[in-house]
Amino acid sequence: MKPIFHLMGSAALLGLAGMAQAGDVRITVAEYSSKTGPYFDKMVSQFEEANPDINVIVEVTPWDVMLQKLTTDIAGNANADLAIIGTRWLLDFVEQDIAEPLDSYIDEDFQARFIETFLSPSRMDGQIYGLPVAASARAMYYNKSLFEEAGIDGPPATWEELKEDAAKISALGDDIAGYGLQGKEIETDVYFYYPMWSYGGSILADDGSSGFGSDAAIQAATMYKSLIDAGVTQDGPTAYNREDVQNLFKQGKVGMMITAPFLASQIKDEAPDLNYGIAPIPAGPDGDRGTYGVTDSIIMFANSGNKDEAWQFLDYLFTQEPRSEFTRGEGFLPVNKAVSEEPAFTENEDLKVFASVLPDARFAPVVTGWEEIADVMSSALQRVYLDQATPEEAMTRAADEANRILGK
Repeated sequence: MKPIFHLMGSAALLGLAGMAQAGDVRITVAEYSSKTGPYFDKMVSQFEEANPDINVIVEVTPWDVMLQKLTTDIAGNANADLAIIGTRWLLDFVEQDIAEPLDSYIDEDFQARFIETFLSPSRMDGQIYGLPVAASARAMYYNKSLFEEAGIDGPPATWEELKEDAAKISALGDDIAGYGLQGKEIETDVYFYYPMWSYGGSILADDGSSGFGSDAAIQAATMYKSLIDAGVTQDGPTAYNREDVQNLFKQGKVGMMITAPFLASQIKDEAPDLNYGIAPIPAGPDGDRGTYGVTDSIIMFANSGNKDEAWQFLDYLFTQEPRSEFTRGEGFLPVNKAVSEEPAFTENEDLKVFASVLPDARFAPVVTGWEEIADVMSSALQRVYLDQATPEEAMTRAADEANRILGK
């Protein structure tokens, strides 16, 4: 297993704690959209007005380089007091004593604020190491205008239907793609898990070994490659990350794509005239389907020199008003019970679809080295998409590499 961080010695930890100014709280924030920075600036202003002895410093970092920044900061003894992380990274942080357990700060009333489904991924060895700041699932967006123009009544129920519908939509014009397929950067591997789960596969087998070499995984990779070969995706999927495909959808150039609730929020702001719908991810031949459940968490670093002040800021961020504003602005699913009961969420038809697919949600496995395994799968898929390996060759090799990381 290759750790993502090298542990700091106790002297370094004490040195970093000594560098912190009393009352200063630094937080490294993942940038979800253009609204993220202004939101945290507003929250800091409100918090500091009520807590004039505490100075909060926000560092906004793009998601694609977030893990790299944290790795560099930790290695250089320069990390903040708090940070947003992908919850899938948390096990590595915990095993290397980087994350501070929060149980001594959390009372029953505070814990009762949360929907347990979204709090539980941050529980390890009976302790809570993070608070869910963002939560989402994945569903399929489709362009109703393109569907109508292509003579299609509604969204596909299966992947076979999706392939047929994508061909009809692609025939509408050279600049129209039936299905938007991402093949670059964040969640390239996740985009593949949707069909793999639908074909009955899993990321890990029952014995903890990789499921990447399974028949289901090979079937899924073969199906995606067939979409590319049939010309029903955008040209060159490996040049498109998630945001690129979303932009094509907002421009009306993609018939279908799979992504998170936040795209609906972006459409309302950036493409209000787009006629779209949201549906569950297509099922496989036996009716199986799966969506990706995701939480991001805020953690406190074990070497923070201002833990009490940092907790005060966390406590404020997870009250109803700040949570509601963040969740609505970024287009996530509510993690606070009180927020989930607000009309803005209970009457939102888009979010109802995402809530309906939660029973099918699968989370990234809690294993050490997960990010390295995800990179292995992304690279394997890129080789398939670029005709550099057959699906069977690429998936078999990915399984071998994943098993090496897993120690299997």
